[in-house]
Amino acid sequence: MNGETLSFGTSGFLYRNNKLMYDRGTKSLWNQFYGRPVVGALAESGIELEVLPVLLTRWSDWLNSHPDTTVLDNETGVYPASTYEPETDPNSAYFEYRQDPDALFPVWERSDLLHPKAQVLGLNVSGRAGAYPLDILRDTPVINDSLGGTDLVVITTADSAARAYERGGETFAAVKSPADSGATVLLEDDDGDRWRVDEEALTPVGHSADSLRRLPSHIAYWVGWFAFYPGTALYDGS
Repeated sequence: MNGETLSFGTSGFLYRNNKLMYDRGTKSLWNQFYGRPVVGALAESGIELEVLPVLLTRWSDWLNSHPDTTVLDNETGVYPASTYEPETDPNSAYFEYRQDPDALFPVWERSDLLHPKAQVLGLNVSGRAGAYPLDILRDTPVINDSLGGTDLVVITTADSAARAYERGGETFAAVKSPADSGATVLLEDDDGDRWRVDEEALTPVGHSADSLRRLPSHIAYWVGWFAFYPGTALYDGS
C-alpha cells in the first residue's frame, strides 16, 4: 500500500465467529473472508486483498508432490513447540472448541442444512457464493458444476484435499483417480483429451488447449461460511 508491504497479525477479535486480522502499519482490523479492512484508518477505503486458493492436506501427501517445500520449524523462539500439538491431541490449542458441536458465540444468520461444524469448500465466483461439503467431496472425487455463470470442476484427492478450477465448458472425468494418493491426477474431457491437475491450473497434456485456472477458495465451518454468505448455493450431491 503506497509502496509499503503490510504485515498482519491476529487481533484476538471475532466477527460472526470468524477471526479478524490486523495490519501492523495502521492497526486496522481486516475481515479475512472478504479481504477488506472493516475497522480503523483503512475502513471504507475500497482496498480489497486478492483471495488465493487454500488447500487442507496431509504433510506427507504435499511433500510427495512438492519435495522442495520449506516449512516453518515449530521451534519458533516465540511459542514453545508444545503449542503445536496435533489437532487430535487433547492438549492442542482449540481442541475443546473443535469438539464442541456448536460455534463459540451465537450468530443470527444460521442454516440447518448442515451440521454447524461441517467443513465446506467455500467459493465466491462473480459475486455468487457456493459451498461444497467435504463429506460429499470425499465420496465424489470429480464434480462438474457451475457457479455465478462460471463452469467449474472440483477435484478431491484421497487425503480429502479439494481444489476448484474453471473448466471452460469441458466436462471432466478422472483417468488416474484422485483416490490414488500420491499419483499424478489426470482428467479426461469429452473429446478424450487429457489434463493434469497442477496447483495453479489444469494443464493440457499433449494438446494445445489453454490452461484452466484454479479458483480462489476457503475451507470453513458451515456456521462460519453461512454467516457471511447466507445466500450461498449448497451442493447436495445431485
